[in-house]
Amino acid sequence: MRTIETNQIQDLFSGNIRRLLIQADLDYEKLYEIRLRAGRPMFLIYDGGECFLRTRGQEPYLVTREDLKETLEYVSGYSLYAYEDEIRQGYMSVQGGHRVGVTGKVILDGDQIRGMKYISCINLRLAHEIRGCADPVMGYIRKENWTAHTLLISPPRCGKTTLLRDMIRQLSNGFGKIPGVTVGVVDERSELAGCYQGIPQNDLGIRTDVLDGCPKAHGMQMLIRSMSPSVVAVDELGREEDFKAVESVIYSGCKLIATAHGASLEEIFSTPFFGRLRKMKVFERYILLGKEQRAGTIRGIYDERGNPC
Repeated sequence: MRTIETNQIQDLFSGNIRRLLIQADLDYEKLYEIRLRAGRPMFLIYDGGECFLRTRGQEPYLVTREDLKETLEYVSGYSLYAYEDEIRQGYMSVQGGHRVGVTGKVILDGDQIRGMKYISCINLRLAHEIRGCADPVMGYIRKENWTAHTLLISPPRCGKTTLLRDMIRQLSNGFGKIPGVTVGVVDERSELAGCYQGIPQNDLGIRTDVLDGCPKAHGMQMLIRSMSPSVVAVDELGREEDFKAVESVIYSGCKLIATAHGASLEEIFSTPFFGRLRKMKVFERYILLGKEQRAGTIRGIYDERGNPC
């Protein structure tokens, strides 16, 4: 497990909030999100629930507009202009692979988003890199001369991105007596590699190439044409434009590893997008995650027919 740099997180926030975070002596390895909303209490989101950040008098700390302004200045290195493209997508990537989401007044030019102003909420999502978390599933998706088209399924905040990240690392490096393969990653939301100024902050393996901030549908086809990967990995399939790109991957001879939001196989199969992929028997392994005991709990591994492996 990569240790989260405490100072790196604290230094993103305004002076008032930073002092409270230092006083609170938090366990950042168990912390998932830090949410700031103007005029509202500041939330700390853990695996098992949430709590307020409190003052010395044990009152919930109310976030001010000045806190938001100062935090944005620290996050952007005093140059919001440099992050203009990312803000249009609603988030910024920071050192350590963490992601800062923002909401506010959206500025439109026709049907195109030009930017955002009057920022009213900031959400820091901490990237947790857990090496070895994919150990229980690797034997089901990779043999010496075979890799399974694989779909990871779970509700939000159940660990599918963390699991996918370690699967990519092990496929790329090799594990046990299984050799490594070339992996191409389309990291549309900068969550897998966590690139900061173009450099991946998370370990995705020695044979992995990353397209950062690229739409999945375009990125999958770009990788096939330019990088000759054995495996293509993407996070959160489901849009209609992804379908043709998935077809391109499977008909090119590459293997596909992807994730999707869902609470069960039945829910996934009932959608038009994944219903079609099931009829085509694209995915050879379905891995269902939950959080019964903790985030990342493996509830089941299934074959292309939906039968337990």
